[in-house]
Amino acid sequence: MYQPAQNRYDKMIYNRVGNSGLKLPAISLGLWHNFGEVDLFDNSRKMVQRAFDLGITHFDLANNYGPPPGSAEETFGKILKKDFLPYRDELIISSKAGYDMWPGPYGEWGSKKYLTASLDQSLKRMGLDYVDIFYSHRPDPETPFEETAQALDLMVRQGKALYIGISNYSAEQTAEIAAIFKDLKTPFIIHQPAYNMYNRWIEDGLQDVLTANKLGTIAFSPLAQGMLTDRYLHGIPEDSRAGRPSSPFLNAERVQETIEKSRALNEIAQRRGQTLAEMAVAWILRDGKVTSVLIGASRVSQIDDNVKALENLDFTNEELDEIEAVLAK
Repeated sequence: MYQPAQNRYDKMIYNRVGNSGLKLPAISLGLWHNFGEVDLFDNSRKMVQRAFDLGITHFDLANNYGPPPGSAEETFGKILKKDFLPYRDELIISSKAGYDMWPGPYGEWGSKKYLTASLDQSLKRMGLDYVDIFYSHRPDPETPFEETAQALDLMVRQGKALYIGISNYSAEQTAEIAAIFKDLKTPFIIHQPAYNMYNRWIEDGLQDVLTANKLGTIAFSPLAQGMLTDRYLHGIPEDSRAGRPSSPFLNAERVQETIEKSRALNEIAQRRGQTLAEMAVAWILRDGKVTSVLIGASRVSQIDDNVKALENLDFTNEELDEIEAVLAK
């Protein structure tokens, strides 16, 4: 029987999400990969247990996580039933809908039909009465934002979600839907964008919109699919994702473009007493604009390594200038 660590909250940092009443751990665990039906259940279970022991209270899912789609939520539901039902009130569980999930015209995007069916399915897979945060996973170019926002607002009023978030929305789209949520008085509190040293698009307007609307930010892909780790400092291993021609998110050309930068960043990290991955996570949290960093993991040790980043979040002006100089090359 799993017994969580007694001191699980001692070292974790918890940040308020915008001006809401909710706090998230500075490090959250995403279940995008390594929690599907094809993965070893015992390993998935150990990672969730270790995360909670380290003070990670937020577990982030989506309807299509797997593979196959839906199986990550099923795996998490089994872990909840075995280990975490007594601790449900200590957990923040989020899910999303927006990407392709089932055949036909109602299986993706942002219609009320799809979002309602998707959340009901997610709750069933996880064995939950509600999720803490439910996201629109991507903006729908054809469905009016009013319909998407009203559907999400209804989910809160029905008690199926406590808070609402969005993901992958541009600055302009975020401002537009935020105004609708404001009129509806929906507890819209957070945006989930990709953000790391090599992907800084949110700095070109989105962060300003989030600040103006008092919204939180949870950054995914903090390590740039592994490019901000020691994995590729000496080339591309044959067994790596970048070494597979079928990898949809990482390719050899992109890695080759960043190897010299990663080596230079690694030297800065070593002087700080950190690994490159630790520094990359700390850098995202450097100015307090990002509420939480959403990590992925394939083994328990990676969770420990990421949380270790919280031991040194302070950067000197010289270090920040040096990092900017490397990234500008």
